[in-house]
Amino acid sequence: MGNFTQFSYFILSGYFDTGNYEYFSFIIVMLLYIFTVCANLLLIVVICLNRSLHEPMYIFLCSLFVNELFGSTIMYPFLLLQILSDIHTISFSFCYLQIFCVYTYGIVEFMNLTAMSYDRYLAICCPLQYRKHMSAKNIAILITLIWLYPMLEVITMLSLSGTLQLCGNIINKVFCTSYSIVNLACSDTSYFNINEIIGIILLLCVPVAIIFYTYIRILKVCFSGSKQTKQKAVSTCTPHLASLLNYSFGAFFDTMQTRFNLSSVPNMLRIFLSLYWLTCQPIFNPLLYGLKMSKIRSLCKNLVFGNK
Repeated sequence: MGNFTQFSYFILSGYFDTGNYEYFSFIIVMLLYIFTVCANLLLIVVICLNRSLHEPMYIFLCSLFVNELFGSTIMYPFLLLQILSDIHTISFSFCYLQIFCVYTYGIVEFMNLTAMSYDRYLAICCPLQYRKHMSAKNIAILITLIWLYPMLEVITMLSLSGTLQLCGNIINKVFCTSYSIVNLACSDTSYFNINEIIGIILLLCVPVAIIFYTYIRILKVCFSGSKQTKQKAVSTCTPHLASLLNYSFGAFFDTMQTRFNLSSVPNMLRIFLSLYWLTCQPIFNPLLYGLKMSKIRSLCKNLVFGNK
């Protein structure tokens, strides 16, 4: 048995002194946050106000933008506070709240992208049955699952990690993660590990299988279909694939930074890799869909600059 201590706070050792660049870093992060909020809010408003966009694809996009707003609001204000702070600590309760928000954001993002791939598969491969499968009732069920199931899974995970006895309070990251808390545990973590394996199967393996299946079917249709079908597939799937790849790279970078010792990597690069999927994805998606999809682009122009 170890010496168990009840800690009231955690130390985030991933930060480093920015010296003379402190206020410059603060301004850059602040501008990125303002842009992220404005861009995602604009697209949410455009989709909600225009009845022509009340279609399954745009409803899933709206859910995605709401999640981007949620994710950026989790991290950016906290980053701004930490940039100006000399002592990088976080209270025990706020650490667990941050874990809940970060993991919910990440899982909702991935499940939303999975639902979007299924939507594209139905639209391209089964166009005659699309309205039947993507009815208002089915969309409501999917959106509810996209948001509710991740929250329940994260609550279960936190209830297991919250009972662990800790032998330290130093987290080698710039924000709290469940894996970092478990690494500090002196008590038995077997229940947490079992829940993590179940979560990986349900929240990673199943969505990945769905995404691979849908795109294999889409590719088959593209190779055998008409020129119009190919153009439709390319125009609607390219932004989704780009978003999915950007998210996957970000999640991979964060996993590498969490699971492996990257002390040889420069501090600035390590922080960037750790925060990439939390800060860059909410910027990337509104730019990608706002610029790539002509219907959204034209409606955004009309809303901002007025009809001309």
